[in-house]
Amino acid sequence: MLLADKTAVIHGAGGAVGGAVARAFAREGAKVFLAGRTLARLEAVAADIEAAGGTAESAVVDALDAQAVDRHADAVAQKAGGIDIALNAIGVAHVQGTPFADLSLQDYEYPITIYTRSNFITAQAVARHMAKKGSGVILTLSTPGARLPGPGYMGNCVASAAVEAMSRHLAGELGAQGIRVVCMRPHAIPEAVATSHTREVFRPLAERAGLSIDQMLAGAATGTLLKRLPTLDEVANTAVFLASGYAGAITGTVANLSCGFLVD
Repeated sequence: MLLADKTAVIHGAGGAVGGAVARAFAREGAKVFLAGRTLARLEAVAADIEAAGGTAESAVVDALDAQAVDRHADAVAQKAGGIDIALNAIGVAHVQGTPFADLSLQDYEYPITIYTRSNFITAQAVARHMAKKGSGVILTLSTPGARLPGPGYMGNCVASAAVEAMSRHLAGELGAQGIRVVCMRPHAIPEAVATSHTREVFRPLAERAGLSIDQMLAGAATGTLLKRLPTLDEVANTAVFLASGYAGAITGTVANLSCGFLVD
């Protein structure tokens, strides 16, 4: 098991990506602490983990509430003897596809504020405990929007680019304390659309193009080198690798999970 005896904290664990990563971490031996805003969704993930023989605990925590996140991290560290891995996988519906001339300041600012604030809060809460052990891995999530100029995606673009920049900077801040920071950048994940905020984000884009969401995603797949989009298992298994000792030399970078939509 790649993560045996490790303790992982996942914010947004009730979502598609967060839940998939939580299940994969538990499968590889980690004790997983699930955090999010909707208890029923967290408990569904925990039930899957426990049914498979893993260990998971759920807690309702708002990733935008610094005091709540700190209390949760403190409680996890006290119970488990520390924190080894953390992932911020929260997602919020936001505006995409609106031209700059029509984009409100509020719609522009919203994803930037949510994603930068939550990643700062959750990373800081766990980093304090990782530093005491002299080791740890902090994982973040962005989108290909971080590297894509084009009409209608300004809020998403700046938010994703900011998370990637924050991840690189955190790697520099925390590296001397033995803490690695890596951002994952998956393209749209078809399996996740049915159960995540991305369906609400993608619906207006598809409607403007006169397409269903499935048709829009099929078109996106043709624009990748592999002619397909990433799967939840691929994202989750990449997270396992990055959190494991096999990736011990990897920090301050972005794992490109776009199936070749972006080429580094």
